[in-house]
Amino acid sequence: MNNTQLSSDTAKQSLSQTMPVGSREYKVASRPVVSYSGTQQNELLAALPREVLESLFEHLELVTLPFGKELFEFGSKLENVYFPTTAIVSLLYVMEDGATTEIAVVGHEGVVGVSMFPGERAMCSAVVQSAGYGYRLKAQHLREAFNQGGALPQLLMRYNHALFAQMAQNAVGGRHSSIEQKLCRWLLDRLDRSLSNELKVTQEMISIMLGVRRESITAAAGKLQEDGLITYRRGNITVIDRSGLERYAGECYKVAKTEYDRLLVDVAGC
Repeated sequence: MNNTQLSSDTAKQSLSQTMPVGSREYKVASRPVVSYSGTQQNELLAALPREVLESLFEHLELVTLPFGKELFEFGSKLENVYFPTTAIVSLLYVMEDGATTEIAVVGHEGVVGVSMFPGERAMCSAVVQSAGYGYRLKAQHLREAFNQGGALPQLLMRYNHALFAQMAQNAVGGRHSSIEQKLCRWLLDRLDRSLSNELKVTQEMISIMLGVRRESITAAAGKLQEDGLITYRRGNITVIDRSGLERYAGECYKVAKTEYDRLLVDVAGC
């Protein structure tokens, strides 16, 4: 069986085999105080006017997001919204035959699980791919704040546009890009959301996320290493030449990145 035929449960099991902590989501404290400076680690929260952001403090909850934690699965009711700060979350689409492919990735620049209508169901699964922290908010509280108008709905609509650009580019790249280009884009997406140039990831995980055979990832990673763009040791990839990765990835990465950069410029100009 190749990696594109792995079931959702198998994919999650592969992710959890190297989990450094349990799969439960832990609160950092019994009810930690949400601070203004802490929320600035998420770019969407940081872009809100201070009075709008502080109006959410009563409902925001700082939580740790362990590696492999499933925030929601396809078809489930969306009850919570997550604003990652140091965690990275993969949005996964699971086919009826069990094939799993990543359709987008979200980190400190975004939000996961937005639901504008009561009873709305998830159109994909969301799994924590890099452990870290984030702020959790009940979906109903976000809807109430959204319906008040102002900066929050404008910001969320802009973000959704940028997220759609990422999904669209991933779909196009999945059909027309080489394995090496797909791998470069995948690494750059994580690098944009990480605190260093080192990524803890296995070739098996990458193959599951990209929906390709593990042997293809091994060959592609070997070529990038030969070209001096990365170094790879089991379970760890270090990016040496970021600009080289960007040139290699081409449109496979640039289009979505441009949309996110434009989002930040537009928000700053508001």
